[in-house]
Amino acid sequence: MNLTIENILLVGSLLLLISIFAGKTSYKFGVPTLLLFLAIGMLAGSDGLGGIQFDDPQLAQFIGIVSLNFILFSGGLDTSWKAVKPILWEGIALSTLGVLLTAVSLGTFVWYITDFTIYESLLLGSIVSSTDAAAVFSILRSKSLALKTNLRPTLELESGSNDPMAYVLTIAFLTLVINQDQSFLSIIPMFLQQMIVGGLAGFGFGMLSRYIINKIKLDFEGLYPVLVITLMFITFSATDFVGGNGFLAIYICAVYLGNQDLIHKKTILKMFDGLAWLMQIVLFLTLGLLVFPSQIIPYMGIGLLISLFLIVIARPIGVFVSLIFFKMKLRRRFYISWVGLRGAVPIVFSTYPLLAGIDKAHMIFNIVFFISVTSILIQGTTLSVVAKWFNVGMPEKAKKLNATDLLLAENPKAEMKEILITSNCIAVDKKLVQLGFPRNAIIAMIKRDDSYIIPNGSTIIEAEDTLIVLADRPQVFDEVYKVLKT
Repeated sequence: MNLTIENILLVGSLLLLISIFAGKTSYKFGVPTLLLFLAIGMLAGSDGLGGIQFDDPQLAQFIGIVSLNFILFSGGLDTSWKAVKPILWEGIALSTLGVLLTAVSLGTFVWYITDFTIYESLLLGSIVSSTDAAAVFSILRSKSLALKTNLRPTLELESGSNDPMAYVLTIAFLTLVINQDQSFLSIIPMFLQQMIVGGLAGFGFGMLSRYIINKIKLDFEGLYPVLVITLMFITFSATDFVGGNGFLAIYICAVYLGNQDLIHKKTILKMFDGLAWLMQIVLFLTLGLLVFPSQIIPYMGIGLLISLFLIVIARPIGVFVSLIFFKMKLRRRFYISWVGLRGAVPIVFSTYPLLAGIDKAHMIFNIVFFISVTSILIQGTTLSVVAKWFNVGMPEKAKKLNATDLLLAENPKAEMKEILITSNCIAVDKKLVQLGFPRNAIIAMIKRDDSYIIPNGSTIIEAEDTLIVLADRPQVFDEVYKVLKT
């Protein structure tokens, strides 16, 4: 079946519908949801029942990059700086040195057991060197896995921030494969430029985006998520245009915005949460369509060998060496090593050799696809079990909600008070978004004269307003009074 303008919407919507229903039936298992999306795409492809002819790596790469923008940005918005700050350097070490060591150790193994050149081997190692943000975010949240002592923010920070490193290594070693006369040292300036410019651009666009979101006055609340999507794509593309790493920039930008007071923040977060799920489904379906199962079968043996080496040796080397200078219990290090999920990101990165036209591009693509599937299947399905083995899990009732969980909860507050704003309060004539209101309290309603107002971030507080404030515990009201009256 060939996709045409007439039937693409029908086929696409049917695949989405099937994926959503399939995801619902396996939601409690977490990982199989992602595998089902891939499987549905493969069944719909030319080797499957659907017979859809799709062999366009360039289009798949474009869909992958757009999807990763949404997935990384959504993950960044949901990252609490308060939770990440204590483990910031551990996360940075894992997402930089850990990725490099994983790529080098796996690449060396591939070079030893195959006829790949050293640069081709390191290219394969680089492609699968990072943990997959889509897989980690999806699995940890769908399984509601509660982990001890900052373990979960460590895993989410690593998975959200290590894709840029893997991307730079992939491009660097692909350049060396294409240009055999270049030396290894020639990629260092490109690496530094990508990471430094990407990091600075992320902070810069984050601050600029916050200013634009809170200052611009749009007539419709639904336009604010559209504005944020626009700013997200500008951040990625502008950073890439000046030679920086766009993936790093949008993640840092999103983390910054997620920890600021924004107008209509709840609407923005809900929209991105839904879009991230949509992009995951679209991404996995697309990659499933791109894969020809009949072409993977010849590489299953070597793929399984490489995958097991990655899981059992290369990933632990990257984790243990990069965390050697940090105080951390051994069982936590082992668990971090186990949560080295590979998913859609390596498959997207493996399209770069295809488009570059190198000799072993199709072999690399098929091996990478097999590694990703086995990683999700082996590691992803056992996260809860392994957490119990290493005693790093907590009972579900002990799980602490982060700021985003509280903000998105339908009824997260238990205490209510009415607070009168007098003319000498510092909150008078200020927008709600300017107050720095405690994150575990909300202004549910404002009584002004004889009417009630449902506020948003741009609502200006006036003298003699009565604020109806909800908080999750009585002690929070001390912070509320300081913000409003001091």
